[in-house]
Amino acid sequence: MVDDWNELKLVLAVVRAGGLIGAANALGIDHSTVFRRLRASEARLGQPLFERLPGGAYEPTSLAERIVAAAEQMEDQVLALGRDIVGRDHRLTGRLRVTSSETLAYRVLLPHLATLRRVHPGVVLELVIDNRVLNLTRREADVALRPLRPKEGDLWGRKLADVAWTVYGTNDYVRDYGTVASPQKLKEHPLVGWEESVEGINAAEWLDATVPASAFVFRTSSLVAQLSAAKAGIGLAVLPCYLGDSDPELSRALPEPVPALARELWLVTHTDLHRTARVRAFFEVVGNGLAAERALFEGRKPGRAQQLAGCVRSNQSLRTETPAVRGPVAKRKSQLQHRKA
Repeated sequence: MVDDWNELKLVLAVVRAGGLIGAANALGIDHSTVFRRLRASEARLGQPLFERLPGGAYEPTSLAERIVAAAEQMEDQVLALGRDIVGRDHRLTGRLRVTSSETLAYRVLLPHLATLRRVHPGVVLELVIDNRVLNLTRREADVALRPLRPKEGDLWGRKLADVAWTVYGTNDYVRDYGTVASPQKLKEHPLVGWEESVEGINAAEWLDATVPASAFVFRTSSLVAQLSAAKAGIGLAVLPCYLGDSDPELSRALPEPVPALARELWLVTHTDLHRTARVRAFFEVVGNGLAAERALFEGRKPGRAQQLAGCVRSNQSLRTETPAVRGPVAKRKSQLQHRKA
């Protein structure tokens, strides 16, 4: 087994995935093939590599852990060689794998990718939409747009902008009910939020700490779905300003960005790749293009969302009757007004 890299990769994939299905997905083969090859490896070795646990989990034995340690060293050398070869490539042709968040690709990124293609038609782009931080050392992507400063010492990049967030609702809702006086007042409004199982998302944690669970009328793991829910009138949603300010159907319910939600936008690559012609072109064309939109990212670009918010701040005190609001929002607001009465 030790002279067969494919078998070492198999054990490595099962350990990393914790089971056969994840390993099969990572290797691009089916579940039954992983099971069959693993059984054959154990038969050749004459001892088990994994302990099968309830629920389909695979716990590595001490032998498997030794194999994984050796396989990772081999993998590191292969990946380093690959990065070195690609890093010497001065051609403006070939594939470039880019990773970005869902919302950035949805609202801002694609026009800049189109510009890159016009300027350098030999570059073939592959966009991976993933809110996880992909491993650039393992070449899960060549270039990444990240919402935080990279901590890995082998990455190279630049900060493009600060990213501001605030709360948005439909134009009609904000016009009819006025803006929210403070984040603490959000509990008086129907809210759109993240699934309760979501972890590690700053905006989700801020919302959970600011308002009670009873204020949420809609939850989803997708920020684009939250945008759509807010536009449909289901409730108010916490969104990055580049998403909310540029949408003509939305207005700011909180007029100013929330400091606690502020993040950064970084463009990063591996140090071994940053001199590659394709990567340099991406930094120059796409990186500079995104940096030129800094005002939008930072919530400083005047738009309909801010204009309407400025017009309605005192609207609630001037209203003599409750206007009709469609859907769940109306029901929620009427309940609130009844309780206040």
